[in-house]
Amino acid sequence: MPTSNRLSFWTCAAVLALALWTSGAATPVYPLYSSDWHLTPFLTTAIFAVYPLVLVVVLLVFGDLSDTIGRRASILLGVLSSIVGVLLFALAPDVVWLLVGRAFMGLGVGLSLSPATAKMIDVAGSANAARTGAISTASTAVGLVFASLLGGALVQYAPFPLHLTYWVLLGVEVIVLVLVFRLDRDRPADAGRWRPHGIVVPRYLWGAVATAAISLSASYAIGAVVLSLGASIGKQLTHTSNAFVIGAIIALSMVVIGVVALASRKVPLLAALPVAFVAAVLSFGSLILAASLQSLGFFLAFTIFAGIAYSLLFAGGLQIIGRFTPEHHRAGTLSAGYLVAYLVQGAAALWLGSEATAGGYGHAVDLGAPAIVALVLVALVAGVVLLRPRAPRRPRIESVLTTETHEVMTID
Repeated sequence: MPTSNRLSFWTCAAVLALALWTSGAATPVYPLYSSDWHLTPFLTTAIFAVYPLVLVVVLLVFGDLSDTIGRRASILLGVLSSIVGVLLFALAPDVVWLLVGRAFMGLGVGLSLSPATAKMIDVAGSANAARTGAISTASTAVGLVFASLLGGALVQYAPFPLHLTYWVLLGVEVIVLVLVFRLDRDRPADAGRWRPHGIVVPRYLWGAVATAAISLSASYAIGAVVLSLGASIGKQLTHTSNAFVIGAIIALSMVVIGVVALASRKVPLLAALPVAFVAAVLSFGSLILAASLQSLGFFLAFTIFAGIAYSLLFAGGLQIIGRFTPEHHRAGTLSAGYLVAYLVQGAAALWLGSEATAGGYGHAVDLGAPAIVALVLVALVAGVVLLRPRAPRRPRIESVLTTETHEVMTID
């Protein structure tokens, strides 16, 4: 890979890490918001859920923006929007500022996440989709480790626990903004004027995109439990208010995500998806036991198995899109997958937060666990159907491609 391409690849990996750091930055602070501002579990998860719900709208309207204006320009707009959101958190005097800040974070990540992922696949090539998916997954895990571990340390041991972690993140955002600005301009020469028209997915890609979206959704549903409720459940089980200890517990799951992503990059998807299902069953079985027995050991088992399931499902979804989609449709198809995943994540966070407010965390876990495991099972079945060996009589791909401009699915 030429040096310029290598720099572009790793700059975009940094954008992915930053996106997930931004997403999870408030995780170690949620218990403080709850105690200092007297927030209910529903309102706490609402702060989390605003981000993915706004992000869904952004993906719906601007999902294929980078296919027209270029990956670099779209990522720049995204990072700038994230900076506004983080600044609002850093200055927030009350929960209203947090809700508005989360909206800007959703806008920023929505504008940058798909283009950064697409740029990595563009640079590395479709033949390296598995490696790119693994590095993308590991990058997101690094961002979440910084959010939970560094954030927990700053909340616990540094001054201004409600705000300092966001000032540190803001500094990193500015550094990444400079790196993105130095990327080569990549607006397509034949690109016309961009107009909002929803996400367009060619008919021949429907199966692949749907399968990828289910796999990404399953991983993000698991992430919703870890990121929106994990800190509060961990605080309850450890009987401590030490944000660094709680952040370290959450970070364990993120470390597992990164390690599994890199270790499994050569594992065939047909083998990885069943392992993800088994890990999901074990993770939520452990969470149910942790809630019912008030056991920290079972909660640690949950974070480990949840990390395994998340990693394999997320990397699998990206690998499917990288393998099956051409470059000129890549941002749009990635946006379609992320759109569904973030919609599921936001809905799951709000639902579980509502149930936790009404009946406690154990009640929320008892309801959420079977639903999320069922979604992982659907991802497994869809993956097996898509990836199973085909009969030799299937139509030639050229004949399918000729219908691309006439048979498309539009999400608007």
